[in-house]
Amino acid sequence: MKYVFETEMEVRDYECDIEGIVNNANYLHYAEHTRHLFLQKCGLSFAEMHRRGIDAVVARMKLEYKIPLQCDDKFISRLWIEKDGFKYIFHQDFFKFFPEEQREKMIFRANVMLVCIVNGRLAESTEYDEAFKPYINE
Repeated sequence: MKYVFETEMEVRDYECDIEGIVNNANYLHYAEHTRHLFLQKCGLSFAEMHRRGIDAVVARMKLEYKIPLQCDDKFISRLWIEKDGFKYIFHQDFFKFFPEEQREKMIFRANVMLVCIVNGRLAESTEYDEAFKPYINE
């Protein structure tokens, strides 16, 4: 696997539950935000694509929670992408640095399958295909 994008993020206190760890649903927000930043890197705007009638929507997710995040933790969100027919599969991994061990550890993994709805119908998007082409892992 070859990561094609990464961004640093930080846990905010309101994202934690009564146990003092990040609520599981917030990992989906982190993953989505990473994909939106990746779109910007590719020269696309999620909002502009929607205005043009092209919506990339989540069709399926596989999630693995490894090590919980806590308030004020900083972590790196990385992704790589592949295409399978009309589906885009984003492989997203979050890592946290553990200074006592002098290494990163994976804390979360997601495989997110997206499909495009163009003018209300499931369809290929040439705009997404062209934008993602340099980053697709074959």
